[in-house]
Amino acid sequence: MSWLVDGISDWLKQLFIDAIMASFSTMFGEVNNQVQDIAVQVGTTPAGWNAGVFAMIRTLSETVILPIAGMILTFVLCYELIQLIIEKNNLADFDTFNIFKWIFKTFIAVFILTNTFNIVMGVFDVAQHVINSSAGLITGDMSLGNDVMMDAIQSSLEAMEIGELLGLFFEVQVVRLGMLIMSVVIMIIVWGRMLEIYLVVSIAPIPLSTMVNREWGQIGNNYLKSLFALGFQGFLIMVCVAIYAVLVGSIAVSDNMHIVIWSIAGMTALLCFILLKTGSISKSLFAAH
Repeated sequence: MSWLVDGISDWLKQLFIDAIMASFSTMFGEVNNQVQDIAVQVGTTPAGWNAGVFAMIRTLSETVILPIAGMILTFVLCYELIQLIIEKNNLADFDTFNIFKWIFKTFIAVFILTNTFNIVMGVFDVAQHVINSSAGLITGDMSLGNDVMMDAIQSSLEAMEIGELLGLFFEVQVVRLGMLIMSVVIMIIVWGRMLEIYLVVSIAPIPLSTMVNREWGQIGNNYLKSLFALGFQGFLIMVCVAIYAVLVGSIAVSDNMHIVIWSIAGMTALLCFILLKTGSISKSLFAAH
């Protein structure tokens, strides 16, 4: 009867090993897909990310927001003219050169307003160039679960007993659920950044219409800072991916598989956490608020 017990034990052991390896493969694949997609997503301009959404945003901005921005610009220019006229001793010492200054400001203001989307897209073109350049400098395998790691994991599993494999199987399922949640979080962060860009771009004519005025110009200046912060947030995300690549490359499979799987989960959780922080870090660096 011992041969029967040994056969059943070997069958159960191989069953658990196959189940654990399948769970590892699925878990690594879900995270790898999201991480590898980051470089593609953040390296794409708003116009290239989704042409249909971008066209809708541009149409809304030019047909709904631009007329309002034109009225605001008219008010700002009139206010600027009044300030220039009464600035020196309530018209007692009026300098006619101020009129030419006002005309020049008007020309600049109209030029900025009529080229709003060119200015906004120029900011993101610069950011995209930086992001794509950084992507080319990132070295290291960003993938979890390469062939060497999987072979080492299987060797470690084969040295375990059935009871330990059973406990490890349930532990892997818990970690797998957490990794699935974290892969969704990564997707939400990257997509959320692009949706935030669309929202900010849609309202672009209004803040840019205030640029020429000394008092109201802070609105436009802060808006430009926000654009640069959103654009270069992609660069910070790429730095996070580079750090993640180094951490993944440092993973060494040991006999204690519990440490291995929780180390992997911890690194992925760290990636999610720092990705969540990239928005606030970028805004603080550019003093955008």
